[in-house]
Amino acid sequence: MAVDESQYNVRVNTISPGNVWTPLWEELSSNSNNPEAMILGGNDAQVLGKQLVTAQRRWLNVIWRTASTFKASDLQIELNKNPKEKPDVSSLVFGKAFSDHMLTVEWSNEKGWGKPHIKPFQNLSLHPATSALHYSVELFEGMKAFRGEDNRIRMFRPMLNIERMHRTALRACLPSFDKAEFLECLRKFIEVDQDWVPHSTSASLYIRPTFIGTEPSLGVTKSNHALLYVIVSPVGPYFPSGGFNPVSLLADPGYIRAWVGGVGNYKLGGNYGPTIYVQNEAVKEGCQQVLWLYGDDHKVTEAGTMNFFMFWINEHQEIELLTPPLDGLILPGVTRQSLLDLARKWGEFKVSERTVTMADIVKGLEENRVKEVFGAGTACVVCPVKSILYQGTNYHIPTMENGPDISKRFLKELNDIQYGRTPSDWSYLV
Repeated sequence: MAVDESQYNVRVNTISPGNVWTPLWEELSSNSNNPEAMILGGNDAQVLGKQLVTAQRRWLNVIWRTASTFKASDLQIELNKNPKEKPDVSSLVFGKAFSDHMLTVEWSNEKGWGKPHIKPFQNLSLHPATSALHYSVELFEGMKAFRGEDNRIRMFRPMLNIERMHRTALRACLPSFDKAEFLECLRKFIEVDQDWVPHSTSASLYIRPTFIGTEPSLGVTKSNHALLYVIVSPVGPYFPSGGFNPVSLLADPGYIRAWVGGVGNYKLGGNYGPTIYVQNEAVKEGCQQVLWLYGDDHKVTEAGTMNFFMFWINEHQEIELLTPPLDGLILPGVTRQSLLDLARKWGEFKVSERTVTMADIVKGLEENRVKEVFGAGTACVVCPVKSILYQGTNYHIPTMENGPDISKRFLKELNDIQYGRTPSDWSYLV
């Protein structure tokens, strides 16, 4: 059972059915100023503080009657009277050009959610003490919209991004919202700026939802003001090398991206700023990205901002697609999940989510068992890896010599779905 911890400033996890009289609920009762908070279901009720608590055998539903959300039906649209010239698709650089409009929704603890607005793209006006600027009370998402050969616009599995954004918001003590209402606002926004979706099957419209605490005061505390906004950008390839060119990785155990008990599995802005220094160090070493390691055994976590995949013959002589597990150290990527779903649907080889160390990779390379290594993410989709620089040795990865059959197959299948060539319930029509 999930309770909005950020709203009530308490720690509530899961309680067993029928066992509703717990210290956690006493804490919730004493901290909540909401007399109408209820737990619904079943017939056996107890009064706890000012709240009606009802037990049920299998599950409990929590409905906070004072909870609010913005509504897509309240959307206010102000069109840009001076639209910009669209950039040429062949000259697109990732994240440099932006559309004519933006989607914004304001929230305050006093008034709740305001009405959503689609308005001309513009700068934000923020108080100098804004909590997002001082304490990184900020999160973001990344998703894409694609124009198919049938000229229809599709988003790719957007609800997975929105669900992850909602989880991250609660972790950052930012307010909850209705995910379906946000998706409909997003759909209408893309509809307004549909001319910015490139007429190309090698480009797309990158969608950047952002959620920031705008509390205008100093102090590390929960924000009483917040802003949810979305901007979009037509993009080509993520990496300057473009296309399906392989990248090189620096694996330095001296740098750590995330740790057990931290927030590496949330898409918080604070996870990304500190990586820039290490990225620059990788470039100095002749590498393009960082392979993030963790622990004394040098567990592999992520590759740059991508999830890590290896296609190999494992220690038991099985053909295996291997990616690190969702153990709190890595982001649960939408592309990662999609590749796992596709591979399991194929049913042609073993698919594993388990720990992989640099020792595993080095031994696999020495025994010629590693076939392909690649990263996966919304921005790059699928990106092959050609080498890993680790403890002074540059290990060549034979990804490109092996086709690369698997990574190219993944890329083609995803692109066919994204651009509408293959019908799929992963596509969400705009």
